[in-house]
Amino acid sequence: MSNGQDNYSRSQLTILLLMRLIMGWYCLYEGIAKLLNPNWSSAPYLMDSAGWFAGLFQSITNHPDLLFVVDQLNIWGLMAIGAGLILGFMTRPAAIAGIVLLSFYYLSHPPLVGINYAMPTEGNYLIVNKTLIEIFVFAILLVFPTGRHIGLDRLVWKKSA
Repeated sequence: MSNGQDNYSRSQLTILLLMRLIMGWYCLYEGIAKLLNPNWSSAPYLMDSAGWFAGLFQSITNHPDLLFVVDQLNIWGLMAIGAGLILGFMTRPAAIAGIVLLSFYYLSHPPLVGINYAMPTEGNYLIVNKTLIEIFVFAILLVFPTGRHIGLDRLVWKKSA
């Protein structure tokens, strides 16, 4: 089951695999939910931006074509990331894409003192919030490539090894 570089215990591999599947389902479902909602747009979220890059995120809403592209990248990016993680296919690129996407979310709505958002949050945060934790989950999946053990990546890497 190992490629000679990664010698995980059964419990380590199980937890890493479950983490990958849970993050995969989370992203896939979020993308599908957005795709199936004809009224969904990132515009309200972008307009609610604050922090260092608020102007950039808010300006996207002033350009309908750019907003459409951002919405489509969000929807299809979430679904591709989710499918990749669930299938264990291209897990490293999926993890990198997840880090990039969620970093945009974090930069759009940083949890800093003195910033209040119109959209409700799930708690009271300072610097560390759910999005930052999810970024680090993707980082863990990046450095522990379980797709090479259980997933379609195993077939790809077995042929190239």
